[in-house]
Amino acid sequence: MTNSINYLVASLFAITLSASAQQTEIPSQIIDLQNLSAFKPTGSNWKVAGDVFYDLNTAGKGNTKSGTGILVNTLSAKGNQNLFTTMEHGDVQLELDFMMEKGSNAGIYLQGRYEVQLFDSWGVKNPKSSDCGAIYERWDESRPEGRKGYEGHPPAQNVSKAPGLWQHLSITFRAPRFNSAGQKIANARFLKVTQNGVVVQENVEVTGPTRAAAFTDEKPTGPLMIQGDHGAVAIRNIRYKAYGIEPMTLTDMKLKAYEGRFKSIDDMESMTAKRDMTIDVLAHMAPGSRDKFGGVITGTIHIPRTGQYLISLNLDWIPAETNANNPNGEGQLTIANKPVFAISGKNGGTTSAMVTLEAGDHPLKLAYYKNFGLWYARSNDITLSLEGPGVQYTTLNPVIVAQDPVGEISLIAKGEPVMQRGFVNYKGAKRTHTISVGEPGEANYSFDLSKGEFLQIWRGDFLETTPMWYGRGETQLSVPLGSVIEMAGKPSITFLADQNAAWPDSNAVYRNQGYDLDKNGRPVFKYMLGTANVRESFVTQDEGRRLAHTFTVGMGQEKGQLWCRVAEGSSIAQLANGLYAVNDKQYFIELPTGEKPVVRTTPQRTQELLIPVKATGATGTATYSIIW
Repeated sequence: MTNSINYLVASLFAITLSASAQQTEIPSQIIDLQNLSAFKPTGSNWKVAGDVFYDLNTAGKGNTKSGTGILVNTLSAKGNQNLFTTMEHGDVQLELDFMMEKGSNAGIYLQGRYEVQLFDSWGVKNPKSSDCGAIYERWDESRPEGRKGYEGHPPAQNVSKAPGLWQHLSITFRAPRFNSAGQKIANARFLKVTQNGVVVQENVEVTGPTRAAAFTDEKPTGPLMIQGDHGAVAIRNIRYKAYGIEPMTLTDMKLKAYEGRFKSIDDMESMTAKRDMTIDVLAHMAPGSRDKFGGVITGTIHIPRTGQYLISLNLDWIPAETNANNPNGEGQLTIANKPVFAISGKNGGTTSAMVTLEAGDHPLKLAYYKNFGLWYARSNDITLSLEGPGVQYTTLNPVIVAQDPVGEISLIAKGEPVMQRGFVNYKGAKRTHTISVGEPGEANYSFDLSKGEFLQIWRGDFLETTPMWYGRGETQLSVPLGSVIEMAGKPSITFLADQNAAWPDSNAVYRNQGYDLDKNGRPVFKYMLGTANVRESFVTQDEGRRLAHTFTVGMGQEKGQLWCRVAEGSSIAQLANGLYAVNDKQYFIELPTGEKPVVRTTPQRTQELLIPVKATGATGTATYSIIW
């Protein structure tokens, strides 16, 4: 939470959102998928549906359900056409969800010219420029055989999910630039492409339209094109932010620097400044003590377009956890002599507000002070950022610090499983007694040994361990390099009085007994549940496309049925091919043939998938596979 000062401003601007709301970005524009009205007329291969199913193992067995919200391309015998938006864009940030049919091929063309490849690349070990997340190649028939395709850019790693699962794509695109005579002066550029939460392309320049583009020329704007003549694909949640090319700037900055201990921002009005200087970065640049200083920075801010702007300020020396009775600083921002917001220092050093600004140049004033330093908030950085209509998120005049380069310390699973003990950031909290296991098939997972809880899975590269080993390894975190799916983080097996009993958040009778290694070097986790002896293991199958999860239990004296909770999510639905889709097709669960699970709704309105641990004599077993 933060404090803010809200003012009613009728002329130049008006604050429309309290800073305490802490909105983090301007909302995107949505492409309506209630029908095809947002697109130019196209072939009958495109339609809008309410749900779509693609079979994991066989192409051509897909089907749809009536409704709206999902754009579906179903190939017909002839006349398959690409789909173009009526919207045309230049610079743009685009986000969407997509689903591939088995073996399918499609693409997203920015301005109808520059393609980000969509492909069923599930399980591909060495992705090429034809795989999902690639910037597709350009093509020139006049070049020699074998070299007609050029300038293709494979994804940095393959994080593609299985056919029939929803995937996420985010693209930040910079359109080519032209002078007043219409001559191109800068090439188009993909600033960033993120697939399933992993950056797969960054700062990639394209010298011209890629292969199979709708247009061979280049222009400042063009429509979004979705390829429809190659393969079946489903798309939903299309949203974008379109940007102009005029930048937001902060110029003519001056700093009045003060020294001493302050009770409020107003103290500086009666003090004489120790320094009065011109600055070019937004920081307290005056020499002297790192503490007991105040400053007033003035400048001219240029606003490219009239509209609502989200303005955020952070005074780094005021952390979120601070003594409200003895804050170590304050801050106050005004634009055009109108207060925007204030930071009291009692509830942290970060605040934001939504403000309506007129296009043009306006005076800006930022006042602040710091009374003392905190060992856990050492930086004196000031960060002021804005985002607005047609204006990208911009941090104004930041300090650029040249730090010693640090090489990445990473673990990659090559040929055999790799294990790493360490801390893991799980759902925003640090788990300290964890082990992560990387598989050669790029199916990786983390397990909490202290609680016997299955935490997360991810596809792609294994771990970065730089935070564990560089310097003093202060955070001690191991960071997954691939696309992470967080599991429920609760006990996987427990005794229930009956199948309707609530699943516990923790197992009070859990006792960790370490782990053994099987013949392939994979851990087998050992623990007691009361008097029951459990051995829990994970094994990859189908070259990493499946992760089998198995429990072998020496049954004890406890009463009640021992159950395995296979999954929890917002939704769990059985599909036509027998698989269970979790969290609206985030991942699949595959159960042994004949297994009859219990799917039930929790008091929190989530759903759980349970299977019994089946005992034969003194030994019980349960097994299932995760597919993603």
